[in-house]
Amino acid sequence: MTLLSTGTITPHVRRAAHVIGAAALATGLTAVPATAEPAPAIDRRHAEPPRHAQPVTVFAHRGASGYRPEHTLAAYELAIRMGADYIEPDLVSTKDGVLVARHENEISGTTDVADHPEFANRKTTKTIDGVAVSGWFTEDFSLRELRTLRAKERLPGVRPGNTRYDGRFQVPTFDEILDLVRRESRARGRTIGVAPETKHPTYFRSIGLPLERPLLRSLRLAGLDSKKSKVVIQSFETSNLRQLSRETKVKLVQLTSATGAPYDLVAQGDPRTYADLMSPAGLRRVATYADWLGPEKSSVIPRDAAGFLTQPTSVVDDAHRAGLKVVVYTFRDENQFLPADFRDGDDPNAKGDIFGELDTFFRTGIDAVFSDYPDTAVAARNWYAGATSSLTSRARQGSHEAA
Repeated sequence: MTLLSTGTITPHVRRAAHVIGAAALATGLTAVPATAEPAPAIDRRHAEPPRHAQPVTVFAHRGASGYRPEHTLAAYELAIRMGADYIEPDLVSTKDGVLVARHENEISGTTDVADHPEFANRKTTKTIDGVAVSGWFTEDFSLRELRTLRAKERLPGVRPGNTRYDGRFQVPTFDEILDLVRRESRARGRTIGVAPETKHPTYFRSIGLPLERPLLRSLRLAGLDSKKSKVVIQSFETSNLRQLSRETKVKLVQLTSATGAPYDLVAQGDPRTYADLMSPAGLRRVATYADWLGPEKSSVIPRDAAGFLTQPTSVVDDAHRAGLKVVVYTFRDENQFLPADFRDGDDPNAKGDIFGELDTFFRTGIDAVFSDYPDTAVAARNWYAGATSSLTSRARQGSHEAA
């Protein structure tokens, strides 16, 4: 294998060293430095048990977006068939106040709107969360107009196979997604969760289209606005989550980024950043209105300059001490999204060792993951849960025999 420019450590050697170091942290031993000699391959079946009691929950990120254009009923349905515990729609508003699922309110990258001459004059530039964005925006279309558009793959260069589905699916409403969840839950005999994310809530409130009111109305009409409902509402902002905490009993997720600050705080002149929210004191404040923390992967295990994973931070333990569960985003199977430890070959779009990455993150004690490929996340979760359950049983048996 070609040696890396950072030294003489190949990805497989570095991966072994990292796994040994992670296990050493869990057991209190001294970690093996990354520059150590190659270690024997580690059988993951003999790893330390996880620090969480329940199997990791799998959130299908925008549906099964690795296989179908994201935020389509087809993507959500496939994710459910693949065993996802939750499906995740990002919610934005139409001109007539209907919530629809799109990654952003700017839709030129996720629909064929540019191919519709009747909407050519709708192209414009707006400032969204302090950033100038050009294109077509959902809030400039009625639902009826939006229905004439068709979804397309957002990452055609990364997932060219998904482009064969371009033009086949409409933009779904939140109510349609809830109907799908209800039907599939009944058909499959298991309760499928839904995890809506409110996109740009400060912006939508500023133009008279607040997202929270129609969101709660849809949940109530679907019988899902209760403490027992398998629903979690997410936001990168804080003010709307605080508002929602007073208006609903469903679980709330405070999303964070590895950089920057919540836009609502920026708009208010509040100097707090996402890093402040993830400090021990910040997490205690988050726990007064939210139930989950949703950090970016690099906030849990940073990468070094060469793209390799380093040691885990304390954010998972700190969140748990504050009473928060932790759901980490976003796990994708392609090499370009993986740490260097788990890439396979030089093709950025080829599939790498996603199971190795997930396994490493599971060991930090996280409670859930967002994944574009829910089938691989479910498989990794099940293998890990089975292996650690077997280890726990053997440990108990050994304790009884020693006694």
